[in-house]
Amino acid sequence: MTGRLSEYNEKRNFTKTLEPEGKIDSDEQLRFVVQHHLARNDHYDLRLEWQGALLSWAVPKGPSYNTHDKRLAVQVEDHPLEYRNFEGMIPKGEYGGGVVMLWDEGLWEPRGNVDEGLIEGSLKFVLHGRRLKGKWALVRLKSKDGETRDNWLLLKEKDEHAKNEVGIATFTTSIRTDRSMSEIAAGAETKITRNPFDRADVQLAKLITKVPVGEDWLYELKYDGYRILAFVEGNSVRLMTRNDNDYTRRFSGVATALITMAAGRAMILDGEMTITNPEGKTDFQALQNYLKNPQEQSLTYIVFDLLALDGMDLRGRPLIDRKAALEALLKDAPGSIYYSRHVIGKGKESFLAACEAGLEGIIGKRMDSLYRSTRNGDWIKLKCEQRRNFVIGGYTLSDKKTSGVSSLLLGIYEGEDFIYCGRAGTGFSERERKKLAEHFRSLHKAEPSFKEAPQARSNERITWLEPQLVAEIKFAEWTEDQRLRQASFKGLQADKHPRDIQKETTINELDSPQEAENPKELESKMVTKDNSIVIAGIKITNPDKVMFEEPKISKADVVRYYEMVSERMLPHVSYRVLSIVRCPKGISQTCFYKKHPGPDSKGIITLPITTGSGEIEDYFYIENKLGLISEAQMGTLEFHTWGSRIEVLEKPDLMVFDLDPDEGMDLSRVRQGVRDVKSILSELSLNAYLKTSGGKGYHVVVPLEPSVSWEVFYSFARGVAEVMEQKWPDRYTSNVRKAKRAGKIFIDWIRNGRGATSIAPYSLRTRKGAKVSMPIDWDELDTIAPDGIDMAEALARMAGADPWQDFFRAQQKLK
Repeated sequence: MTGRLSEYNEKRNFTKTLEPEGKIDSDEQLRFVVQHHLARNDHYDLRLEWQGALLSWAVPKGPSYNTHDKRLAVQVEDHPLEYRNFEGMIPKGEYGGGVVMLWDEGLWEPRGNVDEGLIEGSLKFVLHGRRLKGKWALVRLKSKDGETRDNWLLLKEKDEHAKNEVGIATFTTSIRTDRSMSEIAAGAETKITRNPFDRADVQLAKLITKVPVGEDWLYELKYDGYRILAFVEGNSVRLMTRNDNDYTRRFSGVATALITMAAGRAMILDGEMTITNPEGKTDFQALQNYLKNPQEQSLTYIVFDLLALDGMDLRGRPLIDRKAALEALLKDAPGSIYYSRHVIGKGKESFLAACEAGLEGIIGKRMDSLYRSTRNGDWIKLKCEQRRNFVIGGYTLSDKKTSGVSSLLLGIYEGEDFIYCGRAGTGFSERERKKLAEHFRSLHKAEPSFKEAPQARSNERITWLEPQLVAEIKFAEWTEDQRLRQASFKGLQADKHPRDIQKETTINELDSPQEAENPKELESKMVTKDNSIVIAGIKITNPDKVMFEEPKISKADVVRYYEMVSERMLPHVSYRVLSIVRCPKGISQTCFYKKHPGPDSKGIITLPITTGSGEIEDYFYIENKLGLISEAQMGTLEFHTWGSRIEVLEKPDLMVFDLDPDEGMDLSRVRQGVRDVKSILSELSLNAYLKTSGGKGYHVVVPLEPSVSWEVFYSFARGVAEVMEQKWPDRYTSNVRKAKRAGKIFIDWIRNGRGATSIAPYSLRTRKGAKVSMPIDWDELDTIAPDGIDMAEALARMAGADPWQDFFRAQQKLK
């Protein structure tokens, strides 16, 4: 706690009030705020930033534009910089209890020496606010005995902004939220524009070795920091890494500056969080040091793209238009927010200039490109020096050391395989070596994760690690045997996921604009010596292996299928415990059911779960496309999911009724069964959705609020089946025994128990013809059979509307 803010902190109980706790902060530009404060007395608080905190005066009658008015201003304790973003209620009984409104804000310029002015009792300044502008002065009053008190006068000086009236009466709402004092007191929602989306994957750049020909490219410097998307709305901001980690608190100074700059406007920015050294170069190691000790350095958020503004999604607009809007937006931004300038054309000149200046390299971007959140060749990168991320798979300790780290054993992923690339034994201090050893302590493992592990040298001991940490490494070159030469450690990359560190395909030529946009051509470049291919960044081995005989469907076809349906499929399978069916040699050979992770499991996350017998067993789930494609690479054809998400594992949210007809039953009776299930659910006011099973029957799926236990959920599903059995005893049975199914449809409710699974939407089935469990519209029931959609038809339907497009919206309404 700093001395200047001690009084402020001592007066407040931060477990009761939402006011920010006092911590000294700093920035290049000086900001001010005026807060309308209705406590015991109605007044306005003028706060001027100075030396990392806010000088504060309570002005009972508020400021006046009339130069003849002398407004009393009582100096109070300094407030933290974060206070300039506070609007809301201070609890009754707390210091200053009452309503606080953000009435004005902006920048201020001292006219003279501030410290001397505070001592002498005369402080002159210029306000650049949204409501208060021009020259102002604070003059301290002296008591009759000559002693200095806290009473000052706030005066408006003569200039073009002066008026013959007070001039503030019309300003009765918050500049940030447009709420009145009574609306703030009542907790009314802020009247702010919302962003059109609340998360996004970042656009990524392909590595190339030759500058493309043409003037349809613009070039920017390549910065060395953390990629950050900034989501700004009204009085709040979120700073998110590319892996969806929230770094708002870590970069709180920039977060505050963004709120001030936005002045209530909604926007989504894409940029790099950096620290620059005295030469103006971004310094990743300095950024790492900042994260350990934020007081040592100041941050710069270098912004290079604008994804949304004032509630409008701009990703579908050309880059050059987005950049123009961004430049105008950041024209008067605080010093910690910097617009990334660019040049049009002149790629070779830009690259040479960057390298001669000792910079990392440049980024090229097609001027007319849209923001597609992928690595499609619209953005490219050229590096001056070899520098990239590697995953740490182990470390060595030489016989000359008793603790710490001698060198790091590094690898990258090539599809599913973790490939050893060499070691880095320089670039870290003794202190960093010891800190790395501390990081590694919980990651020790008995066997290496590398596909081909290196041998220990005669004078060292190797410790193998779980490949969970990513390091940035600088190196001279790749050797012929694909090892790093002169590798040097630059720092850990906490915002990178190990599985994203894939072997980069380098495109040597981009002279043709079409070349980087043709997926088939790019895929053909990725064919390796062992005839494997790369799809969605994953190495696919034996791509020509036949998985289905009639029609002939290869492993590559299956993987491409899951890649193409992933956008619609992943919301239904990610973050749910999985059981899968693998057919390593195709469905004509042995397939096996798998619900526990094994040594060959890649792209999945292990989750320990207590079973019904009280034992703890490992299950698994996937998060993203990487997991889906990795499973397909391992020969997985079917995906089955639990009825709950891992975040609320014991509160199911997905009820499935599988209509399993007796052999030879007419399809019309099965369809009537579907209608009867829907009618029962409708009587219970439940929304139901329909999909094919890829087999004999249909599945009726009900999204629910995750609010009850598995036992209650299971009993409810059984009750629905029993109601149908009682209402139509000649049609349906709730009994699982086949002997009870003769001439009837078994309403399978059992899959709604804890640990039971159901086939996921869009999953293939291990049946002849590559059938799919496919979401369909209710009005398609009479035209599509339970096994009526195969892989080819499923892909064709991807061009149409999603029949379950409001599935998650319906689920959200329940929450």
